[in-house]
Amino acid sequence: MDWKEIGKPLLKWYEKEARILPWREEPTAYRVWISEIMLQQTRVEAVKPYFQRFLERIPDVKTLAFVQEDVLMKLWEGLGYYNRARNLQKAAKIIMEEYQGEIPKEYSLLLKLPGIGEYTAGAIASIAYDLPYPAVDGNVIRVLSRILGEERVCTQPMVKKELTQKVQVILSNHSPRQLNQALMELGAAICLPNGMPLCPKCPIREACYAYFKNRVLDFPVKSEKKNRVLEKRNVFFIEKDGKVCIRKRESRGLLKGLWELPNNIEAEDSNVFAYLKELGILEANIENLGKAKHIFTHIQWDMDCYYVEVIKIDDMQEDILWVSLEELQKDYAMPTAFKQCLKKGITFLNKKQRHF
Repeated sequence: MDWKEIGKPLLKWYEKEARILPWREEPTAYRVWISEIMLQQTRVEAVKPYFQRFLERIPDVKTLAFVQEDVLMKLWEGLGYYNRARNLQKAAKIIMEEYQGEIPKEYSLLLKLPGIGEYTAGAIASIAYDLPYPAVDGNVIRVLSRILGEERVCTQPMVKKELTQKVQVILSNHSPRQLNQALMELGAAICLPNGMPLCPKCPIREACYAYFKNRVLDFPVKSEKKNRVLEKRNVFFIEKDGKVCIRKRESRGLLKGLWELPNNIEAEDSNVFAYLKELGILEANIENLGKAKHIFTHIQWDMDCYYVEVIKIDDMQEDILWVSLEELQKDYAMPTAFKQCLKKGITFLNKKQRHF
């Protein structure tokens, strides 16, 4: 089988085997857009509850454009890569202002919206509007690299462009909506990453170079990973009269504009007391709650977590906010990076309260 002929068997397989996913039930442009942004670097099973909750609270472009940022961030809490949510809102405002609240069909116009690149524009145009644009994500790149035996690094712009053009060739005789989703589904369910793919179940293995050469694990060819930068931090669960101290991060840089537990980069005991004094805490009981770790794309945080019971306090810094645990869980979006230390602090506080 020639690679150009994979459309028919692939669509036949997809019709029988496609997973039931909430965003496929009603593939409007808005639902496709939200789901595709959520699915970037996030597992399908993790996205499902977020998607349902998000659509219940923010069902359309107009609501998204005008929702308060703290509400948006809280709905996104735990998904990570929070700029995705901010770009959604920026794009929604543009859609309201320039397109009367209607997500444009034109691929070129979609590309102009914040947070929408070639893949997402192709997904919206093809899945929502059934227009003949490729939607080439990591799953599709993996499928094509194995079928074609692509020996170059597939993330290189020229290589990705060539693979996209090959999808365009296949699209010419089939429904773009179905074929793009079928290619994605094959990569997600059969042509798996990080291990042996399920080649015996593949409907297009007869066209696959890697399968016939017994080289499926050689593709896709990847570039060398960069070493992560290691940062050591102290993170403080600061409690006073049953309320916890949080602060909003700066409006630029990593995790910008999100709520955090107070923390500093230095991880030496001598700096713990100095930092608390900077916050305005003059006297406190301090307990070391142990270590935690969080890995970002290019940075790793190694954290020492501390419980701080405030005894004497001066004027606290202006950006400090005291909230109850109930308020924290309900209203304030805190990145996953701080969740381990937050959990340790809550556990310690509960034990202390039961003891007394």
